[in-house]
Parts: sequence; C-alpha cells; structure tokens
Amino acid sequence: MGYATVMVNLALDQPNEARLEAACQIAERFDAGVVGIAASQFSPPLYFTSGEQAQNLIDQGQAALKSRMAELEAQFLGAARKRAKSIEWRSAIDFPARYLLQQARCADIIVSGGHSDAFSDPFVGANPKDLVMQAGRPLLVVPDTATWLDLSSMLVAWKDTPEARRAIVDSLPLLRKAGDVTVAEIVETGDSHPAALSRVRDVVAWLSRHGIVARELAPEKSGGRDAAAQLDRIAADVGAGVIVAGAYGHSRFRELILGGMTQHLITQTARCVLLSH
Repeated sequence: MGYATVMVNLALDQPNEARLEAACQIAERFDAGVVGIAASQFSPPLYFTSGEQAQNLIDQGQAALKSRMAELEAQFLGAARKRAKSIEWRSAIDFPARYLLQQARCADIIVSGGHSDAFSDPFVGANPKDLVMQAGRPLLVVPDTATWLDLSSMLVAWKDTPEARRAIVDSLPLLRKAGDVTVAEIVETGDSHPAALSRVRDVVAWLSRHGIVARELAPEKSGGRDAAAQLDRIAADVGAGVIVAGAYGHSRFRELILGGMTQHLITQTARCVLLSH
C-alpha cells in the first residue's frame, strides 16, 4: 500500500515552496505522480458600477488571475519535473475549495498549506479544514516554515473515534517510512488512564501486524482545555516531524468561540499534520 497520486494545492496569495517540496518528496518516496492544482474566483469590487465599466473590471480581474495561475503552473512544473512519475496541472477560475473538492477524486492524498487565524477569503484560498472535512482524502497540512518532510519521528494523536481510525489507516504508507512512531492519547476529563493506555496498546499491536514498530504513550495528566498544548509538548518531546490525527468539526460558531484541536493543528507552524475525517 502506498500513494500513487499526490495532489498539491497551490495558493495565489501564500508561499508554495514548502508544500511543493513535501509533495515532491512523497512522490519520490512512493514513485507517485503529482497533480498540481490552483483556482481562484474574481472578487467584485465593493463599490457599485455597471455596464461596460463593470465588464472591464471583470475582464481585468480574470486576466490577472489567469496570469497568476500561469506563474503557479511554471513554479509547479519547475519543482515537480524529474521528481515524480508523472505530472499534471489543473487550474480554473472558480472558488478554490469547490474546484479542489471536485478534483480530489483523482488523488490518494492532498497536500496543502496551513491556515492563519486571520479572516480567509474564499475567493482566493481554500481553508484546509473545509478540504479535510469534505474531500474524502487525507490532507497533509504543511506549514510555510517546513523545509522538508521530516519522517524521522511521527506522532499518532489517538482518540478512539472513526476519524482517528481513518487517519491511521490513511497514514500507513508514511508510518512505514518513519524512523520512529509514537501513539499517544490525551486522557480526557472523566476518562481513566488505564483505559487510555489499553486503547493505545491495541493500536500499537495493530501497527505491529502491519510491520510498524511503535511505542505507546498516555500521560496521566488530564488533557482538559489544555489538550492542544499537551499534544504540542508530546510532539516536541518525541521530536515529531509529522502528527497524524482525526479531524473533528463543530459548527462554525462554536469553532470560532471555543477553538478546537483540529483548528489548532491547521494553524500551528511547528510541524506537518496528516488529517482525515
């Protein structure tokens, strides 16, 4: 089992070097093809205009988008050429998330950049949380600070949910390439440490039957509201270059007010994260 096709989502308004490098490294490790993808929709001006002037603005805006996407195509081809089994470029004047979700059927894994806490423009960029919740494919979130796909140590953030089970299955090809694997569960309020330890031991045993040697970890301290910070500390302690986790969604209002582990993982800048929903 491996990845035959890697899709990398290029952004018009963010750096793309890190995500391109990660996608190409996956292609090299698995002798896979790479599909580069970009989309953006012209955002009309806030002030009112009509007639020929309005059409001129639309034409100019779309021409600028096409020019920028041509630049991204050249960047993609320059990065992926001679590093992938095959390369293909796809682009459109469309909402980025909608277009990428339509095209995700052709890929085994999607590589994208992270997400800032600032307001995101759906005309220009695809929110990684929207992608992972709807694509039906694992999403590798690569922060702009990453210089390479570090598989020397990987951390599986375990939670006994369907999302985490899908994530660990989706990450098996990468876990087989990892130098060190740790499966950790944050003990939540109301749960018991022995139960959490039993669960991670089951996961470690399951991984061993897939030829992956891993160690279990279930800190006794309750995660509570500090679960994200505790996961960060574990990742730092084990030197994890990649975290594997299930993606969990709430209503947008609740996510905005309360945050959440998924939101934290797509906004942190310390390491890559593989998410599945």
